[in-house]
Amino acid sequence: MATTQHQQAPGGGPPPGRPVRVPFPVVDEVARHCAQDAEPSTVHIEIHLPGRVDEERLRSAFAAALARHPRALMRERPRGPLARRYEWELTEDPDTDPVSFPPCAPGALERARAGALDRAPALTASPPLRLDVVREPDREGCVLLFTVHHTALDGPACMRLAATAAEIYSGSPIPPSPAPARPAAAPLPRQSRTPALARPAQVAPGSPGPAPVPGNALLLAELPLPRRESGVPYTVNDQLMVATALTVADWNRAQGAPGADRRPLRITMPVDDRPRGPEMPIGNGTRLVEVGFTAAEVAAGADVAALLRTTAERTRALKARPRPQLGHGAGLLTMPLLPVAVRAALTRGLRVAAGPWTSTTLLSNIGRIPYPLDFGDAGRATAVWFSAPARMPRGLTFTTASTGGRLHLALRWSRTLLGEGDGVALLDLFTRHLAATSSEAV
Repeated sequence: MATTQHQQAPGGGPPPGRPVRVPFPVVDEVARHCAQDAEPSTVHIEIHLPGRVDEERLRSAFAAALARHPRALMRERPRGPLARRYEWELTEDPDTDPVSFPPCAPGALERARAGALDRAPALTASPPLRLDVVREPDREGCVLLFTVHHTALDGPACMRLAATAAEIYSGSPIPPSPAPARPAAAPLPRQSRTPALARPAQVAPGSPGPAPVPGNALLLAELPLPRRESGVPYTVNDQLMVATALTVADWNRAQGAPGADRRPLRITMPVDDRPRGPEMPIGNGTRLVEVGFTAAEVAAGADVAALLRTTAERTRALKARPRPQLGHGAGLLTMPLLPVAVRAALTRGLRVAAGPWTSTTLLSNIGRIPYPLDFGDAGRATAVWFSAPARMPRGLTFTTASTGGRLHLALRWSRTLLGEGDGVALLDLFTRHLAATSSEAV
């Protein structure tokens, strides 16, 4: 089916009365193929403020932020049975008001978190996100809780919307954001010694209960940032990567997982090179790379200092090498040679077949929040948490961000794989291993 493109109005929005049709990029299409109600593909974001926002001012500020970033005003366009593409349709205005103020009541935050994991925003209504402003009688301030459909947007794109809304709400312009750190121009270091075709270890099942409920569960924690000596070759992201690898390796050994001492680990890491300013492209803009660890490197009693240096070499090499967002194979799967329904069935079948070779887990480190997130009389953000989807077969994700010199960690897992007690145990392991990467310990 031919794709009709109309000229866009200034700022990227559609001309009045003439919706713009945008073919799904590769990432969006693969995510759309694999969507399922049992484990919705949502990104959850919490912005904690010390004060409470004014309802009408926030609604107005967020509407204005969407107008400044019109690529977020999208909905999935209806298609016929033989259509060869999914398409986004950009709208002039939101189809529904994405901002809601649930009643101020005990347990409101827990209910909002559960809703962010269990109910994805509709793709057929613009924009594909929700913003719940959560207040509780015994809690000062409020929480801006975003639920984002990951088929359409990722966490950094949503944060750009939030930052623009804060700027409009407070009337204070955002200072220029630093560019993402990029590797220095130098010979590329070696990559992982893990064989590319080796079957990686998976996260060992825990104790989800006799009849686990489908979906994801979540555990949030605030931790100190691990210290680093000046001039060391590794970054905080490398420290987080090592802590993640050692956590999963320890967990698998404790569970008696077959091959725990033989199979390598592969940890998926999103890389985002987009600018953080007002010109930041809105959508799914990260590319996924996999950091490998041999079984010997993460064995009990591992040399943490050596592992940090090796991990830094690998992550620097992966960031420096250009690569399609989901690899070369995804581009072939999304070529519009067959009707989209046929490609969807093929993609889902391949996903199931490739399940045993899926990476062990995902670490998504947002890093230091590059925006003040100043909401005027409601104050600046004191904490920001993200969580990435944790669908099977991976079943476990680690997502981190830092605000005010503190690390905000979200563990998210599939309830068919792990139970609440398992999440607590994994958090304890991660906390211990992250502390072991600090300069005082290595």
